[in-house]
Amino acid sequence: MRYFITGGAGFIGSNLIDRLLTEGHHVVAYDNLSTGFLRFIDRALQKDGFSFIEGDLIDKDKLTQAMTGCDFVYHMAANADVRFGTQHPHKDLEQNTIVTFNVLEAMRANNIRRIAFSSTGSIYGEPDVFPTPENAPFPVQTSLYGASKLACEGLIEAYCEGFEFQAHIFRFVSILGERYTHGHVFDFYKRLSLYPSELHVLGNGRQRKSYLYIQDCLNAMLIAVEKARDKVNIFNLGADEYCEVNDSIGWITEHLGLKPKLTYAGGERGWIGDSPFIFLDCRKIRSLGWRPKLSIREGIIRTLQYLQDNQWVLEARG
Repeated sequence: MRYFITGGAGFIGSNLIDRLLTEGHHVVAYDNLSTGFLRFIDRALQKDGFSFIEGDLIDKDKLTQAMTGCDFVYHMAANADVRFGTQHPHKDLEQNTIVTFNVLEAMRANNIRRIAFSSTGSIYGEPDVFPTPENAPFPVQTSLYGASKLACEGLIEAYCEGFEFQAHIFRFVSILGERYTHGHVFDFYKRLSLYPSELHVLGNGRQRKSYLYIQDCLNAMLIAVEKARDKVNIFNLGADEYCEVNDSIGWITEHLGLKPKLTYAGGERGWIGDSPFIFLDCRKIRSLGWRPKLSIREGIIRTLQYLQDNQWVLEARG
């Protein structure tokens, strides 16, 4: 197979590249390097079956040309900045929804009919059902990020119906692990590296979240692509557990050997669009034989260890 991966120099995309190359596939990665890093694909660049194209998904002509000869698209690229979405609302529209249209049109031009898409559990907003299944009624959207991803899902589903595409749509919880560059573990570790005796926490610390380790996430995606045969296949991807933000803080500070003073901004939400409780029903992906191997706590510790061993990531992220 010849795979095309958008966001190939990013956290999930670069790990996916390594897995596909290990399995003997050819991979074309496409990334504008706005948040990704060439260092994440150093090993891939040494392999004959891999090529990298620096480009922006908003450039539909370049994207279409880059996709020539590929069989399958993993669309991993996105603006994932939920917290500051209201400060630049155009980003979610342009970098999530419009570029997804461009990806679909580039696929159509190249007669590529199979796509896997990284969606998000944020599309459920603040649901009433926990754990939240794939067929849960959609509430009012609470973040521009979630709204843009839901629009992407709609476009992909319409292309499946109108142009005989097949899609695998993955609604992730937050992903942890090696090459992680964005999220609470990164933020807390960076803050504690600078000020080890104190830590300010957005919200009340009692927000309940589920997380998933990157390799468990990739295992789920690859199993779904192999086994799920419907025109549109939608899967929640997460662990069958959750933790409070305070639990995560405890694991992080214990691992670092710190006992900082904690202060809280207060309130159920850390920012607009921050759901107080995220816990997805993952029985559908489990029915295909998938099980996560790492607990949330183990995933957090693996992430910390990676950041400790790769200080350049903290520096590169400003």
